[in-house]
Amino acid sequence: MHPYDFQSPGVAVEPETSSVDEIFAHCKLYKGADTQRSLFQLVTTLGLFIASIAVMAYGVSLSYWASYLLLLPAAGLLTRIFIFQHDCGHRSFFKSKKANDWTGRALSLLTFTPYDFWRRAHNMHHATSGDLDRRSIGGIDTITVSEYQSLSKTAQLAYRLYRNAFLMIILGTPFYTLIAQRIPFNAGFNFYEGYKTLSTSSIWKSIMLTNLSLLAFYGAFVAVFGWSAFALVYLPTVVVTSWIGGWLFYVQHQFEDAYWERNEDWNSLESALHGSSYYKLPKILQWFTGNIGLHHIHHLCSQIPNYKLQTCMDAMPELKEINVLRARESLQCGNLKLWDEQNKRMIELSELKNA
Repeated sequence: MHPYDFQSPGVAVEPETSSVDEIFAHCKLYKGADTQRSLFQLVTTLGLFIASIAVMAYGVSLSYWASYLLLLPAAGLLTRIFIFQHDCGHRSFFKSKKANDWTGRALSLLTFTPYDFWRRAHNMHHATSGDLDRRSIGGIDTITVSEYQSLSKTAQLAYRLYRNAFLMIILGTPFYTLIAQRIPFNAGFNFYEGYKTLSTSSIWKSIMLTNLSLLAFYGAFVAVFGWSAFALVYLPTVVVTSWIGGWLFYVQHQFEDAYWERNEDWNSLESALHGSSYYKLPKILQWFTGNIGLHHIHHLCSQIPNYKLQTCMDAMPELKEINVLRARESLQCGNLKLWDEQNKRMIELSELKNA
């Protein structure tokens, strides 16, 4: 076992005695679904979400702006529903593989995310996260200083635009959620060679069947509630949810003391724990986001359902001191664009001359 040096982004922390192997062994104790808790989460959250959309749909005919008072809570509930779909993808929400898969597919109708395609892409992300030689679909493209410097001026501009956090979250995530996920194609941006993707043939069925299901489901929705309820209520809810989810995903791996190594030095457990943040949010936001901010634990043992992550961390307090990222600190992550292999940290473009 190898001693592990725990660090919070920007904050020096004394090394703990536990190794990554010991922490992994602890986390494995919490994997596995509790069917009653999963069903309770699903029923209560779906009930609140449907009620919120119904009130907004009714209210939009009376007062356009007043109905939007529920927009943020509704988007928060849809974010929580996406976490359930995410847990289904890891087969941790229910004990049955079939129950996980069919629940995940059903939730695609609300999240606009093709379940089987997303599950495969996301699991590829888990398998390759932090490995510079196996960067893949399912993550945010990140290149090294030397790779950036070897790009043409046009390609450098393209990378700067791609890595602009504001553009990525405000424009990129709604586009990806509503449009890009409708197309069975997942090539990268070619900022570096060796980008891992899924074949078109392997994702065609999931995406096209989801598209047909969405067409039927929202066709019926519009027939019953009208276009205004869809265009002025549901679509804005999906857009705000994509912003929330996009930002959460961004800060989970894009902090200064993240983890990237070449394949020969890459370690899956170290990458999971050291390359994922603990996004410390107020309890109400932690509830809406399904504890996904405890991302270091999730990456270390993805079979832990969302409702056991906090219990796992409470039982091993040193987990609360690893890669801590608070809301104000997380805003700085948007400026980090490149991995500095020499100094083992993410840097801003303005730091290039010192890299």
